[in-house]
Amino acid sequence: MIARTFIQQHEDLSQVLFYALIITSLWVAECFVSAIKPKSKLPHTFLNASFIFTALPLQLLLTIFIILILNWTNANHWGLIYFIPYHLNKWVYYISLFLLMDLGEYTYHVIMHKFDILWRFHLVHHSDLKVDVSTTLREHPVETCIRTCFLMLWVFLLGPGIVVLMIRQAFQSFFNVLAHTEFRLPRKLNMVVGAVFITPNLHHVHHHYQLPYTDCNYGDVLSIWDRLFGTYQELSAEETHFGIDTHTDPVVTGRFVNILKIPFQKLVRK
Repeated sequence: MIARTFIQQHEDLSQVLFYALIITSLWVAECFVSAIKPKSKLPHTFLNASFIFTALPLQLLLTIFIILILNWTNANHWGLIYFIPYHLNKWVYYISLFLLMDLGEYTYHVIMHKFDILWRFHLVHHSDLKVDVSTTLREHPVETCIRTCFLMLWVFLLGPGIVVLMIRQAFQSFFNVLAHTEFRLPRKLNMVVGAVFITPNLHHVHHHYQLPYTDCNYGDVLSIWDRLFGTYQELSAEETHFGIDTHTDPVVTGRFVNILKIPFQKLVRK
């Protein structure tokens, strides 16, 4: 009970700690499974981890507004969830909101790719020439603000309670980090798991450097939206090459300050 109360009162801190635990654990696992010496991974890890110093303060600040919106919607019974039949049933309530919020994240991801003004910032994430667990952290601070503002919108439109939001965020954190790892599932296992969830195999395709694969597999936790809306693609590990074809210079993509400048340079679409 005490732990639950603490988590509910410190949702932002709890999320950060959970996120850090997942990343650290999977980073160590990558070293063991890939037989890569940690020392050889550190330069790339430190580069991507630098974005923590821009993202974390913004994330913590904007989470305050998410909680304020959430409290208002709950107090006023505002949100799409109240129009869903049998929403007072806990199973209907939690499953409906989980699905709707995951659809919201899918929509956000598609929007970030389709509008040039937003793609400028999102391509920072795609510019990583080596995708591993640290790539999860590679997010331009402007996109951190945009992403969190979209979450505010979903909370306002859907009206989730604090518990369902935290459950959703926990699943999102786990799948988001796992999807960026160097691991790949065996083909048959990926067919089963990937029928419902986003796997590293599927998300690696999204990080392929060329279209049409860059614009596919947008799913956050669930892969069902990609299948439903025709954005699902598969690509073998041998055919997958990470990065983005407009930014292949390691001098640009491998230095923190240069990466931060990318959105403000001339945008070239291929």
